[in-house]
Amino acid sequence: MAKCREIMTPDPICSLPTDPVTKAAQYMKSENVGSIPVVDNQQNKRLVGIITDRDLALGILADGREPGKTTVKDLMTTDPVGCKEDDNIEKALHAMQTHQVRRIPVVDQNQRLVGIIAQGDIATRLQNPEKTAEVVEEVSRP
Repeated sequence: MAKCREIMTPDPICSLPTDPVTKAAQYMKSENVGSIPVVDNQQNKRLVGIITDRDLALGILADGREPGKTTVKDLMTTDPVGCKEDDNIEKALHAMQTHQVRRIPVVDQNQRLVGIIAQGDIATRLQNPEKTAEVVEEVSRP
């Protein structure tokens, strides 16, 4: 079975906790993605969280917050479900299914962000339609 580094999208765009949520939303729009990993700084890229389009919708619109005054840190999920680049892809798929997440960050041995695995990566790179269907079904269940 493949390693996570073989399936992941390498070097994803990332936000800082101090970024305004509008910047994270602009990244999502320009990259056509639904989540942005959050790192402590752009130099060492130690993963500290993740922010999703759902976080933005619920945290800004549903809670009535002002986007210009809200930072990524205010809405991000800390300690996100993730995997290591040398993990077997089965471990990542199991984590996605168990936690019902569509994307997981990939880190190196020093917790530095090196990639992200999304459902689309599984569908296009894993070459296993049955496993892809299983992950989509589990992640999507109520």
